[in-house]
Amino acid sequence: MAVSTSTLILLVIIYFTCTFYVARLGYKKNSQTDDGYMLAGRRVPPAIMALSYGAAFISTSAIIGFGGVAASLGMGLLWLVFMNIFFGIFIAFVIFGPGTRRMGLNLGAITYPELIGKRFQSRFIQAFSGLLIAVFMPLYAASVIIGAGRFLETTLGINYNVALLIFIVIIAFYVIKGGLLSVMYVDAMQATIMLIGMTFLLVYTYSKLGGVVEAHQALTNMANLVPQALVDQGHRGWTAMPAFNSSIWWTMVSTIVMGVGIGALAQPQLAVRFMTVKDDRSLKRAVAVGGPFLLMMAGVAYVVGALSNVYFYRTTGMIATQVVPGGNTDLIIPAYLNHAMPALFVAIFMLSLLSAAMSTAAAQFHTMGTAIGYDFYQNGLMKGKSSSSTVHVTKIGIAFTIVVAVILAYVLPGSIIARATAMFMGLCTSAFLPLYIGALFWKRTTKAGATASLVIGSISSLFWLVFVHATEAVPLGICQAIFGKETLLTGTWPLVDPIMIATPLSFLVLIVVSLMTPRLSPEFLKKAFRLRLEDEEEASEATSHSAADSAGV
Repeated sequence: MAVSTSTLILLVIIYFTCTFYVARLGYKKNSQTDDGYMLAGRRVPPAIMALSYGAAFISTSAIIGFGGVAASLGMGLLWLVFMNIFFGIFIAFVIFGPGTRRMGLNLGAITYPELIGKRFQSRFIQAFSGLLIAVFMPLYAASVIIGAGRFLETTLGINYNVALLIFIVIIAFYVIKGGLLSVMYVDAMQATIMLIGMTFLLVYTYSKLGGVVEAHQALTNMANLVPQALVDQGHRGWTAMPAFNSSIWWTMVSTIVMGVGIGALAQPQLAVRFMTVKDDRSLKRAVAVGGPFLLMMAGVAYVVGALSNVYFYRTTGMIATQVVPGGNTDLIIPAYLNHAMPALFVAIFMLSLLSAAMSTAAAQFHTMGTAIGYDFYQNGLMKGKSSSSTVHVTKIGIAFTIVVAVILAYVLPGSIIARATAMFMGLCTSAFLPLYIGALFWKRTTKAGATASLVIGSISSLFWLVFVHATEAVPLGICQAIFGKETLLTGTWPLVDPIMIATPLSFLVLIVVSLMTPRLSPEFLKKAFRLRLEDEEEASEATSHSAADSAGV
């Protein structure tokens, strides 16, 4: 029996009331200074930071987009869950986080572009990074709001365009008004809702399919039902990895697992959260919250996506991609939820997906707004001379990027959610990761080396997307128009994701140019890398505990 309209309306009213209340709590604690609006005052508790980080990371891109890809390609995507937890949580929080927090505090940086810009004493790096984020992150943001719009469309039966507008107006209100602390408070609330929804989804799916062993065995036994077109591309069943060196193998490994898995380390909207906590201990404590959260969010989405084939085959005689119009993978998870789940749960899970979309989109819009208002406008165009209007310009920047993302959400094709996510994360990896590593861990990295790495990484990634990687080059048609062929290279090369080419090239440029150019002054490096009093006390305490343990105390 379907849930009544009045029940749906009541749930939505309760949800948005809680959202505005929590956002107001963040706003009341948040000053309208640059540091308060853009960096939440640097005193965020570890659990809030971890949940906000996870909620900003896991969105409808993971649940709707990659869940749909798992329904098509299989459980090989679970390698992405491992990469997300290992790189996106453990390596990020334990290895990258402390250095990012300390350096940001030492240099007075309040955005990710400003952190790397100040580390290398380069306004160009800061402005270029801000421009890169402002231009290309709307594609990622659009993929997130498409997921929310599609689910609202299939669940509530409302027009997709109307669904997008309702969704985006709510986000715009608290992101523009409240700043980062409001965003992070709401993120934590939404992460809790997401966790409850995904837990029920996993338990109910297994119970409906006869249990864990039975469900997975049934999916294994369906290998003969894989469409011949996918078999020809290397598909060997939903519980097996694709054939090595096949087109699907390259898509899964280089684009999805590597691009999104490692790409998490270079995401500006995630890295900036390391600068919101008060000490390194908070980052280490956050691992215990962030790791399990990502395991439940991404792991459940990919497992349920693949198992949806069992459900659809038993109930309709078709696999998941045959059930949805045009094989659009973005519609598979919404279709599964609406067909298999109890009506009340679908209504409640709608709130989980809204939470996933809103938390990620809010982080993206805040990051894009600060990139425009603070990094590009104040420190790029104005060369740091004017600061009185920075917050105002940032709010205008947020509004502008919201409009751009909505326009993209109207015009992008189907099955785009996962692809757009991987594209942006891959670009960030090639552009930012080498110089980010150099900034934190190699004092010999020079301003010229970082600048060359940023520019070469960006250009080479975009070049490969437009002229070589078939997934983008063929539909774009630019290579065909200029050179008379779909891709410049043939054979295996058109299957290789840009991250596999542009990132090593960016690293190589960083090293070679840095070794050939003058290093930054020792006095500046000492300032950038110094330990503050609280960090020294924390390190001393950790050393004392270690010595006591060794002595058997």
